[in-house]
Amino acid sequence: MTTASTAASAAPGALLGVYAPVGPRFVAGDGVELIAEDGTRYLDFVAGIGVNALGYNHPVVRQAVEHALGTGLIHISNLYRTEPAERLAEELVARSFADRVFFCNSGAEANEAAFKFARKWSGKSEIVAFSGSFHGRLFATLAATDRPEYKKPFEPLVPGIRIVPREDWAAVDHAVSASRTAAVIVEPVQGEGGVRPIDPEWLGFLRELCDSRGVAVIFDEVQCGLGRTGTLFAYEQTGVVPDVLTLAKPLAGGLPMGAVLLRDAIASALKPGDHATTFGGGPLVASVALEVVRTIAQPDFLAAVRQKGEWLGARLAGLASRSAKVRDARGRGLMWGLELAEPAAPCVTAARERGLLVLTAGANVLRLVPPLVITPQELERGVAILEEILA
Repeated sequence: MTTASTAASAAPGALLGVYAPVGPRFVAGDGVELIAEDGTRYLDFVAGIGVNALGYNHPVVRQAVEHALGTGLIHISNLYRTEPAERLAEELVARSFADRVFFCNSGAEANEAAFKFARKWSGKSEIVAFSGSFHGRLFATLAATDRPEYKKPFEPLVPGIRIVPREDWAAVDHAVSASRTAAVIVEPVQGEGGVRPIDPEWLGFLRELCDSRGVAVIFDEVQCGLGRTGTLFAYEQTGVVPDVLTLAKPLAGGLPMGAVLLRDAIASALKPGDHATTFGGGPLVASVALEVVRTIAQPDFLAAVRQKGEWLGARLAGLASRSAKVRDARGRGLMWGLELAEPAAPCVTAARERGLLVLTAGANVLRLVPPLVITPQELERGVAILEEILA
């Protein structure tokens, strides 16, 4: 393999400087590798921040895009019916708890919609979220995100949203009100908050509490859903079924798409005009998403994710036991975090210099979310690089 370049990318020019891209400029992708303009290949444990579940240039995605383009229908808006959106909604309903589906363009939009739907259904306004949460960067989802440094420049945010301690039984009992609370929102596995699986027993308590007080339970599976944890939906491993579930990242194979899955009880409160999106569920993205969902949902595919995840988890646990730099290894499926005893950013740089792409989940956590199609040999290669860095 060509030695990975350490040169910083060129200035973004006309792009707004809200990102600080590092490393090379990428021009192609192949399998689970990204290819820089100098030909260097990088093993990708980032997957577009959990988006590229099928990696790069996967035949399922490529053929679905080509077929959809062949119809000539890229977009016609939701003023009219299209077969791809209806078929995708039926597929998601058939494979989940849900009765209805709303399509949008991103995870933040999906969570914003979920908040609106819960408020309309309940007639109440308050949303409860939890410490370590990340639900998006729009005004309501940012208010529900536990990142004060993200919030401060844009306050005041949407009112009526409060954050309480994660997995704190007494705190949630005190916070969830039958008269005020429309919904609680929780990630079954927190992503940006440090890759933290949430205690299923506490989730069960939360479900019972909300049932007793007429409060909706929203599961944010934007990052942990659609096969990432080894089952199609992360909630399947908790024994707890939500009222509303949000999806995005891998849904359309790298094309922008989000979804809200709802029970009839909440969906029936919505009427035409209560919410809308121009691009949501367009024919092109819905056609691709249908094939992506069907591919990931195959029992053999999910079994392989679980098997690779068990191997990866054991290997990372071994690394944590041997390295003074690693405090903890936690995760499910192919979504793992290594909590370090030092800042994680230098390790991201060191990995990139050795041809491995990883990212952070907070200041001290390395996050590993490779494409779900990664082979055991490719996992071994990536972990060997991490072991070298963290020895």
